[in-house]
Amino acid sequence: QVHLVESGGGLVQAGGSLRLSCAASTSIFSFNYVAWYRQAPGKRREWIADIATTGTTFYADSVKGRFAISRDSAKMYLQMNSLKPEDTAVYYCSTRNVHKRFGSNLNWGQGTQVTASS
Repeated sequence: QVHLVESGGGLVQAGGSLRLSCAASTSIFSFNYVAWYRQAPGKRREWIADIATTGTTFYADSVKGRFAISRDSAKMYLQMNSLKPEDTAVYYCSTRNVHKRFGSNLNWGQGTQVTASS
């Protein structure tokens, strides 16, 4: 079983930055896609970014231009800039082998809280 562990969350003022990390118990390159999702209180889990083994990245419109996903063999990362209060959520990393973003997830981390205060 693959374990994913997120870190790097915290409290930041609006306009600030955070970098999330997700450590995997196996090579990140074992998966065709690694991704970040988030879930705010009372809302459904939202996909926000993917990176494929080719290095191609995909972003939700809500974070495009502000967030950047990257990875190396052991970890995936999410650089978050220009944070807004509406970015407040628990952030999760996940792995998949197909492009379908929900229902095909192989593994999930436990989540890390990000709070952007106004």
